[in-house]
Formats: sequence, C-alpha cells, structure tokens
Amino acid sequence: MTINHDDANPPEFTDSQGTDAPTEVARGWDHIGAIIVDATLQRRQNYHETVLPRVLALIEAWPDAATTSGFRRHLETGKLSEVISWPSPGRLAQAEDLTRVFERLGIETVMDLRGALGADPKRGVLRDALAAVRHVSPKTLDYIDTLSGTTTQ
Repeated sequence: MTINHDDANPPEFTDSQGTDAPTEVARGWDHIGAIIVDATLQRRQNYHETVLPRVLALIEAWPDAATTSGFRRHLETGKLSEVISWPSPGRLAQAEDLTRVFERLGIETVMDLRGALGADPKRGVLRDALAAVRHVSPKTLDYIDTLSGTTTQ
C-alpha cells in the first residue's frame, strides 16, 4: 500500500518544469476564458480526463477569448456548451456569472486578474464578488489564484 506523496506513487500531473517545480506554476492560463472554464468545471471532476481537454478545446476554438470582452462575445453566441462539449446548464451559468464579476470589476486580462488578486483592497472585493457566485467555494477562490499565476504565500 502506498500513500499519495511517496516515491512509489509519484504525482499524476507534472508540468514542463518537472516534479520539483513550485506547485503554484503547475496549472495556469494566460487566457481569461480558460481560467473561467477551468474554475467552473473543476468541481468534482477528473482534471485530466474531463477539465483539461475542454479547456484546451476552448483555447483552440476561441483564441480571442483570452480577454473578458473576447470571452463575452463568444458567450453571446450561445455556443460554449458545444465548444467545451458540456451539456449541464448549471456550469454554463456559473461561467456566465464569473464573467459578469470580471466585467463589473474591470478585469479584462489575466494581468488585470493577477493585479486584482495581488492588491490587498482589490483582492478582498474580488474574492467577495466571486464568492457570491453559486458553487464558488474558498477552494475555488484559491484555485483561481493558482490558475492566474497569483501566489499568496
């Protein structure tokens, strides 16, 4: 029997920097749409089988959704469920709600998101606004930090 973090059972996911890289760079996107979709889909899903392929499909299909306004333009087409092959209206509504929060707070790029998450007064406002979205837990808030490349240690 092995435990999750011993040599006989190495982590399933490693990035291009290897297993010794800091954990906060293991996942991250320079694409607002990817961050929104990843954060939305990750709850109770297998990352490699379910979430990652859908995020990659989104980036390929909608490269201009790297900004909030670009992601919004695509959302308005009603084709997100087709692009990410996701039928559940609940998760799609959550993606819409996260997008609205970013729009309301003037977050257009991943750099804007990092700035808001890194600045003390803005961080609280953003996290409170995101926490008001259904199914966004403290774990999801921390995950958005990771996806944006923000470190809080």
